[in-house]
Amino acid sequence: MSDQRICILGLGYIGLPTSSILATKGYSVLGIDVNPDVVATINEGRIHITEPDLDLFVKAAVGSGKLRAALKPEAADVFIIAVPTPFKEGHKPDMTYVEEATKSIVPVIQKGNLVVLESTSPPRTCEAIIAPILAKSGLKVGEDIFVAHCPERVLPGQIMREVVENDRVIGGINAISSEKAKALYASFCKGQIFLTDATTAEMVKLVENSFRDVNIAFANELSIICDKLGLNVWELIRLANRHPRVNILRPGAGVGGHCIAVDPWFIVDACPKEARLIHSARIVNDDKPHRIIAHIENAAERFKHPTIGVLGLAYKQDIDDLRESPAVEIARHLKHKKCGELLVCEPYVTSHPEFTLFSLDEVIRRSDILVLLVPHTQFKNIDRELLKPKVVIDTCGVF
Repeated sequence: MSDQRICILGLGYIGLPTSSILATKGYSVLGIDVNPDVVATINEGRIHITEPDLDLFVKAAVGSGKLRAALKPEAADVFIIAVPTPFKEGHKPDMTYVEEATKSIVPVIQKGNLVVLESTSPPRTCEAIIAPILAKSGLKVGEDIFVAHCPERVLPGQIMREVVENDRVIGGINAISSEKAKALYASFCKGQIFLTDATTAEMVKLVENSFRDVNIAFANELSIICDKLGLNVWELIRLANRHPRVNILRPGAGVGGHCIAVDPWFIVDACPKEARLIHSARIVNDDKPHRIIAHIENAAERFKHPTIGVLGLAYKQDIDDLRESPAVEIARHLKHKKCGELLVCEPYVTSHPEFTLFSLDEVIRRSDILVLLVPHTQFKNIDRELLKPKVVIDTCGVF
């Protein structure tokens, strides 16, 4: 099967790792991105995102001639769509990128081709969006060309391993579509592959992340309750988790990332009257940054001209991914409200369009108030003696 040509649309956190792994398996891979700088970077054998070992895979794949990047799709045997699926105003799914990516392959699609949607999507995306667009090619979907959904389920920082090792769920618009997609993924996935229909596969990914969101919301709500009662939430959770069937997660600054902060809204949009618990969890987690902002503003009132040090902008520890990050939301509010001089430290990012970034040493030295928003390893190793003169607001339970 390695003589097959694969065209992957979207060269971000999912598309680029998948492209490089498929190329190392011997497939001829063409990666498509709308950003000319991304295309040029990859064709030079370099990467534009931070992910352990990805640079080695891309360099090897490009060097072997098995991976190249371009701005427009070309004829292929398999098309994999891995573009963003954000939400727009009112938490409505924005399927523009999926629609445009699908339209872009219509002029080059051929009989026998397989189209796989990896982008996390609302239920019935394959049936109601992908299939009708592809049908405009004149080919019959399910007979001449085949469509399936195979949602990614990887953890940033471990993508290169998990793309290969994780179990996969594949749902086709019909049985033959599922089987054709399974044959592709079985060529590079070591995990088990489970087949279902396309809409169930779409819901599986949404349910996985909604489950996590609800559990995080419980922890975040506990932190709010403990603040009201004057209790230590970390101690409370530690003791409650001694029960053999209790495993409460750790609260934080909120919920970020492209998955957990976004996917539950797709279910809420599809079933607004029925998804009451999922909706409530989203409200709790979206409200958490505002609770933290109130704490910071109260602390700032103790000083005439406070210097506020913000530790972390990423949505989780030890990565550079800022998508939907509650830490960015908090830092942005502090900057606009001018609560004091703002010093931001994010060791995994070299620059940011909104904030001047400072070294950890300078932030600690100059700040009156230190706000830990992301439990990066560097922050965990801070000498506690340096914190004693400061007002410390620890949202992660590190200190």
